[in-house]
Amino acid sequence: MRLSVVIVSYNVSAFLEQCLLSVQRALRGLESEIWVVDNASSDDSAAMVRRRFPEVNLVVNEQNVGFAAANNQALRYCRGEYVLLLNPDTLVEEDTFHHCLAFMNAHPEAGALGVRMLDGSGQYLPESKRGFPTPWVSFCKMTGLGLIFPRSARFNRYYLGHLSPKKIQQVEVLAGCFMFMRRSALEQAGLLDEAFFMYGEDIDLSYRLQKAGFQNYYYPHVRILHYKGESTQKDFRYVRRFYEAMIVFTRKHFQQSRAGLIVFLLQIAIALRAIAALAARAAHRVWLPLLDVVLMYGGLVVLKNFWAHYYYKDPDYFQPSILWFNFPLYVSVWLFALWLGGSYDQRYDLVRLLRNIGFGSLVLAAIYGFLDQAFRPSRAVLVLGAIWTAGSLSLLRVLLHFFEYRDWHVGQARRRNILIVGTAIESERAQQLLQRAEIAWELTLTLPPEQLERLPTLTRLFGVDEIIFCTQDVPISRMLDAMERLGPNLRYKTLPSGSNHIIGSNHKDRPGELYSSTPAFRLAKPEYRRLKRIFDLGACLLLLLICLLEFFRTTGEKKLLTQNWLPVFLGRKTWIGYAPTSSNSALPALPPAVFFSTSTTPSSECASLTEVELQRLNFLYAKNWTLGHDALLLYRALKNARA
Repeated sequence: MRLSVVIVSYNVSAFLEQCLLSVQRALRGLESEIWVVDNASSDDSAAMVRRRFPEVNLVVNEQNVGFAAANNQALRYCRGEYVLLLNPDTLVEEDTFHHCLAFMNAHPEAGALGVRMLDGSGQYLPESKRGFPTPWVSFCKMTGLGLIFPRSARFNRYYLGHLSPKKIQQVEVLAGCFMFMRRSALEQAGLLDEAFFMYGEDIDLSYRLQKAGFQNYYYPHVRILHYKGESTQKDFRYVRRFYEAMIVFTRKHFQQSRAGLIVFLLQIAIALRAIAALAARAAHRVWLPLLDVVLMYGGLVVLKNFWAHYYYKDPDYFQPSILWFNFPLYVSVWLFALWLGGSYDQRYDLVRLLRNIGFGSLVLAAIYGFLDQAFRPSRAVLVLGAIWTAGSLSLLRVLLHFFEYRDWHVGQARRRNILIVGTAIESERAQQLLQRAEIAWELTLTLPPEQLERLPTLTRLFGVDEIIFCTQDVPISRMLDAMERLGPNLRYKTLPSGSNHIIGSNHKDRPGELYSSTPAFRLAKPEYRRLKRIFDLGACLLLLLICLLEFFRTTGEKKLLTQNWLPVFLGRKTWIGYAPTSSNSALPALPPAVFFSTSTTPSSECASLTEVELQRLNFLYAKNWTLGHDALLLYRALKNARA
C-alpha cells in the first residue's frame, strides 16, 4: 500500500466531513487507506463517518486520550509505505499526495515533509516551518522579539523568519497538522511520544527523525487550507498546555543542567502568558459593560445635581448615601437585567436593550418600596435615571455600530453581499442552506466555475463581502489561488459536496463559522442558558428553604434533596433536562438531569416510549424551552415525590 492517512478528530464533525471529501479526491489513483480516530467527541463525528464514509477505518475512543496517543492507535495498524498525519480542520489540493510522493521518491534522505499552510482568510501560516525551541529560541518567542523582528534569523528562529516561505528548505520542525512521513523513517525514530497530550509531539518527532539520520523538508509547492482554532482556542488552557509541552520536550532532550533553567523560564512564561490571556479575555467581555456603568452612574450623578438645584433649590439636598448605596444599586440591577436578557450577546438589538432596561426599572421600583425611608431619596431621580439609561446606552450602541459597520442600520441584521462560485445546482443548494440558516444576505450573483478569473472584478464592482465556493465544482487549488489573490479582507466559505454545512473561518485564533440547516435551539442561545442556570440556583435555594421549614416530610422528598441539591448547585446536574437516549449529541449540551423533560419523576416513566419518541421529545424541549415550562415540570415532580 502506497499511503495511509491518519486523522484524529475531536468535536469538529462538519470540518472532518469536508476534510475527508478533499482527501478522497486527492487519493484518486493511489493505493491508500484512511484512518479516523475519534477522541470521544460529543457531536456526531463518529456517526457522520459511519454514514458518509463507510470505507474509512474508524476508531472511536470512549475518552479523549490526547493527540499523540490517538495517532499511535492508527499508526500501529496502518500499512502504507508512507504515512500522513492530518488535522481534520484542513483542506488538501487535488494533486497534494502525488506531489508529496514524487518529492519523497526523489529525496531518499527525506524522513518527513511539510507544506505551505494557509489560514481561513488565505494568509500564510508561519508555523509551516519552525526551528527547535532552544533556550534562546524559546526566550525570543516568549518575549515577543520574534514578532518585533519577523525576518530575523537571530530573533525569529522559532518560525524561521529568515527563510523564504516560497522556497524548498531543509527545516528542523514540521507541523503535526500535516506531517508526511516515510514509514521506514518513522519506524526508526519511533511513534509519537504519548507524554505529550496536545502540542509539542510534532517538535519531538521532528527532532527524533533528524537524530535517526533523516532530513525534514518544507515543500511550498503544495498548499493546504488549515482552519486554525477549531479544536482549540487561545485561552489559558491553550497557553498552559503549549508551554507544558515545551517543558516535557526540554526535560527529554536537553542536559539536566541546562534543562533546569529553561524549565524555570518556561514556568514563568506560563504564568505571564496565562495572566495576559485571562486579561485579554476579561477585557473583551467587560469593556462594553464598563462603558455602560460609567454612563449610567455618571448620568445619575448629573441628574442628582440637576434635580437638587432645579426642584429642591438646595445643592446639598441629597444625603451622601445616594452615591454609595442608591446609585450602585440602580446600576447593578440595570446591568444584571442587561446581562440576563442577552443585551451583551446581541449588542446592537435596541428593542432587547430597552426591554431589559424596562424590566430592571420595574425591579428597582419594587425594591424602592421596601427600602427604609432614609434610603428613598427621590423617585424622580430613579425615573429620570431610567430614561437617561435607555437613551444614553441606545446612543452608545448606535455610535459603536456606525464605527464598526459604517452605517446607521442599528438593530437590523446586516445583509452581506454574498457571491457563490459553483454550478447552478450547487449554487441553488447554497442559497437554500442560507435561507434555512436564517442568514441575512443579499445574493449579488452566482459565478460558474469556468469563469473564476472574473472573480476579482466582480468582487470589486458588486461590493462583495463574502464568497462561497462549492467545492464539488471548484477545485481546491483554484479556490486557494483566488483566496491568495483577493486577500484577507473578504470572508471565504466552502460548501462541501452533499453537506448540510457552509464552512468558514475568518481568524486563525477563533472558532470557525458554520451556516447550518440544523434548527435553531433556544437552549443553544446564551441568554436562555443563563436563565436555565439561574432557575436551577433559585430552585436550589427554594428547596433548601422548604427543607429548613420542614415541609419535606417523606423519605422520598428528603432523599431527592440530599442526593441532588449539591450537584445541581455546582452545575454538575440540572433539575430538568433530557431523557437518556443513545445519542443527544445533536442537541445543545446539558448536565445530567434529575427530572426528565419527558417525565416528572426521577425514576423512569419513559419505558413506554420508543427511542425515536424520546429523541423527538428532547429535540422539542431544546428547541422550545421556556422558564415557565421548567418551573411547571419541577412543581409536578415535587408533587409526585410527595405523593
